[in-house]
Amino acid sequence: MGFPEQRFTVNLSILFTELPLLERPAAARAAGFTAVELWWPWPDSPTPARSELDSLRAAIKDAGVRLTGLNFYAGQLPGPDRGALSVPGAESERFRANIEVAAGLAESLGCGALNALYGNRIEGVDPAEQDALALENLVPAARAAHRIGAILLVEALNGPESPRYPLVSAPAAVEIVDRVNLATGLDNARFLMDLYHLSMNGEDLPAVIDRFAARTGHVQIADNPGRGAPGTGTLPLADHLDRLGKAGYEGWVGLEYKPGDRPGAEAFDWLPREARPAP
Repeated sequence: MGFPEQRFTVNLSILFTELPLLERPAAARAAGFTAVELWWPWPDSPTPARSELDSLRAAIKDAGVRLTGLNFYAGQLPGPDRGALSVPGAESERFRANIEVAAGLAESLGCGALNALYGNRIEGVDPAEQDALALENLVPAARAAHRIGAILLVEALNGPESPRYPLVSAPAAVEIVDRVNLATGLDNARFLMDLYHLSMNGEDLPAVIDRFAARTGHVQIADNPGRGAPGTGTLPLADHLDRLGKAGYEGWVGLEYKPGDRPGAEAFDWLPREARPAP
């Protein structure tokens, strides 16, 4: 067992960022991968021009890679924001405006997972008010995902790097998943298990895997400390992925790590080239 048994997808919002966005899908394919994922590529616009959407769609198709995951609009990411859907006012309105745009792009590329980042706590706003707004916005997001045959992902981040983000544990994120599924009756909301974030929170990863593997719709990895490639830190990532497999997880594993000072193409020496194409 180990890394060669996994289905990997490359996050093009954190890897190959030395290249323009439209060149990254082909760069991932040249590195031997056949699947990619993305944060929302236009942090300033939840509703970019059709020409921009068409150009990205063409770049992905022309590269011969599959889009496996896409974030809804999440504000300035990377940057100070951690989502928009629980932020009152203009940001939550921007999230709602993005729902059908993101779902349409995902549907056109056969993408089966849409990630909805919850958003930071806002000073002076009652957390209960933000939580009610979050559910109000997650319900149509889940319905849009269901309409295109996709799942809705809810992600836990880590407290040290995202101190105002309220979902900083696996149970906290899964609680939101349960609320969404109860509200919609669709049962298409799932937990996004990012092993780096959970390790930064000090969670017992084997216990999290055993408890929540069946509720997990997507997994992302990076080593800790440093959020680098596997092998640059101390996490036994291959063992954790094996444990996930034994617990029944058969989905994608997103490579969401920093390449360091190297170009993205040089950040995969931990993975044999023959193990990079998705089986």
